[in-house]
Amino acid sequence: CVLTCPTTAVFAGIHVGEAIALGKNLRFFGDGWQISKAIDGVRYWRIPVMDGEFVAQETTAVVKGVGGGNLLLLCRDTDTALAVAEAAVLAMKALPNVIMPFPGGVVRSGSKVGSKYAVLSASTNDAFCPSLYGLVDQSELTPQTRCVMEIVIDGLTEADVGAAMRAGMQAGIAIGAAGGLLRISAGNYGGKLGPFHFHLQKLLANGGTP
Repeated sequence: CVLTCPTTAVFAGIHVGEAIALGKNLRFFGDGWQISKAIDGVRYWRIPVMDGEFVAQETTAVVKGVGGGNLLLLCRDTDTALAVAEAAVLAMKALPNVIMPFPGGVVRSGSKVGSKYAVLSASTNDAFCPSLYGLVDQSELTPQTRCVMEIVIDGLTEADVGAAMRAGMQAGIAIGAAGGLLRISAGNYGGKLGPFHFHLQKLLANGGTP
């Protein structure tokens, strides 16, 4: 997705670990017009695009991280939900070693484990869908909750993800009910999606350590 975004370039942020292709494969989009450039022993690729050039480092190192930290922001309406979510993402972005991998950091299509259709491993999180309030057996919403936004957090370590979740919650709490935030929750998924579990009350109580 970085290639398609105007004015962007992409460089390795991690230099120790297994090397994988970055610009090494993206260069083929240049259709033969791409140019390589080596600077201080590091190779980069210049790929012509319609706003100029897309520059990508040839390789990057990868390390294992922690994925899937999340917050669910239950709000009065769409406008307030977006405002709360954007404030939370902004607070998280100020911290190192974490990303919010979805566009703008915010997700409207939260999912649950499983589906009525055997071919799907995940499906819409109906317990948090306002349009299904009163129709599903176990809704997590109240009649006043008309919009839910999710923020997904990935990080280098468990502590990094926990700190980001804490910062996001604090940003939401600062807005509070007066700004339309009615509740903060998180997807548990029955503890089936990996070994890391983040308990929101503990995160707020002990300074961000899971």
